[in-house]
Amino acid sequence: MKEIVILQGARTPFGRFGGGLKDVPAIQLGVTAVKEALLRSQVEAAQVDHIVMGNVVQSGPDPIYLARHVGIYSGMPIESPALTVNRLCGSGLEAVVQAAHLIQMDEAEIVVSGGTENMSQIPYVMPQARWGYRMGNSQVLDLMTTSLIDGYTGQGMAITAENLAEKYEISREAQDQFSVRSQQLAGQAQQSGRLAKEIVPVALNDKKQTVIEHDEHMRPETTLEQLAKLKPAFKAGGSVTAGNASGINDGAAAVIVTSADKAAQMGVKPLARIKSWASAGVPPEIMGFGPVPASRKALERAGLTIDQMDIVEINEAFAAQYLAVEKALELNRDKVNVNGGAIAIGHPLGASGARVLLSAMLELQARQQRYALVSLCIGGGQGIAMVIENAAL
Repeated sequence: MKEIVILQGARTPFGRFGGGLKDVPAIQLGVTAVKEALLRSQVEAAQVDHIVMGNVVQSGPDPIYLARHVGIYSGMPIESPALTVNRLCGSGLEAVVQAAHLIQMDEAEIVVSGGTENMSQIPYVMPQARWGYRMGNSQVLDLMTTSLIDGYTGQGMAITAENLAEKYEISREAQDQFSVRSQQLAGQAQQSGRLAKEIVPVALNDKKQTVIEHDEHMRPETTLEQLAKLKPAFKAGGSVTAGNASGINDGAAAVIVTSADKAAQMGVKPLARIKSWASAGVPPEIMGFGPVPASRKALERAGLTIDQMDIVEINEAFAAQYLAVEKALELNRDKVNVNGGAIAIGHPLGASGARVLLSAMLELQARQQRYALVSLCIGGGQGIAMVIENAAL
């Protein structure tokens, strides 16, 4: 079987909800990330055989064309096909899995993959408007809030985190402490220039010629005392707050996937080898537990153990969710989300999978360490995980 490698990658800054990127469509965010990923990979757009992009809640004027338009606007050949995938919060990583499939099946040699999301542009909808209103009141639905509720269980994503907090006896204080850690580490990574190594700035088409260079969501000055004052946001007497949950954000991330043989042929040194991947289902009521079985499956397929992982990236949908995963997998927190996570950096749904992968690759390179595990929980009760190896070792 072909050895699959990742050449390089890039991401945009992650904008806060209604922030600097609110008027930049998901497609344009994707184009920005893809062009930079190609540049860093020393790959011409004309060489790309396929593009796979994750996107969750379609927004903007032409969202159904997302991956295709990202490819075309990035300069890829008209003949190169495109696929938009939606595995909810795991979409950006699922896109990389699909890229690996295409290469292993000899359907492509070079694949652009990643994800993009503009949550600020998620629309309101009027379900009855097409066929007319005859009389009386009607509803305008916020597709943002309805998308964050699992119709099968009737529970919002935050309630699934409350369920995990109760099941695994995770205190409010523990959640807040972990959230402060995320904010502090992200702030340090921003100050040191570590996050800048991931990011390509986004130039806005406004009168001021504004350029967004940094993640907007993080608050590194956050203290435990400040978080303790926040009221439970989703359940009376609960423990999940706006301060110990991930953000609602805008952004994109992309990586360039190929085979080891093709990389050698091009004379390009890859960042990482993909050792394995896996997806798994869990009860929807505890969807945040998904990284546990997915990670176990991926590690087993790679023939490795959690103790052999030098870096671990677990997407921080909620602090309670992460802490449940940490407890079940017996993670060494010193190895996990070492530059902060989604609580600080943000969670643009379709992009986060590629973001955690990119972060892990660059961290292995910086530390000259070998293995990393990346994983995300997925609304509806799933998890996705991938094991990678530093290609320089």
